[in-house]
Amino acid sequence: MSTPTTHYAHLAELSALVGQRLGSSEWMLVDQARIDRFAEATGDLQWIHCNELQASVGPYGCTIAHGFLTLSLISAMFDSAFVVDDVVMGLNYGLNRVRFPAPVLVGRRVRGHFTLQAFEPLEGGAQLAVLVEVECEGQDKPVCVAETLGRRYTVSDR
Repeated sequence: MSTPTTHYAHLAELSALVGQRLGSSEWMLVDQARIDRFAEATGDLQWIHCNELQASVGPYGCTIAHGFLTLSLISAMFDSAFVVDDVVMGLNYGLNRVRFPAPVLVGRRVRGHFTLQAFEPLEGGAQLAVLVEVECEGQDKPVCVAETLGRRYTVSDR
């Protein structure tokens, strides 16, 4: 992935951006090889994800990505959407809500749009609640909508 085009100099400046879009990620291809690697890593080998022949006569006419695969791509999407220059470390803290309104069909590209929902100062950093809407190329509905909780630190003694 390339360097994000949206830069913020200081974590503290995000506190004034609650309710605003922080950035959008690059497109990422979800091909069968990625789906198969995720299936192997998680043990979720359901035919709708892994059996191209059976899925071709299924409800979507092809295999689809696991919802949790789509969710797991959000971390990489964050990295290409925006950067805060004085952040030295970030941690996933959790999720408040996750939905998968539409499937990701094999061979499609996805990208995330990130809107800051809340900013809570912490010692050495802040906790961010960020609404992530993952869109799939060629589809009207988002394929994942999640509110992520992340902690970002500007000092490295954590």
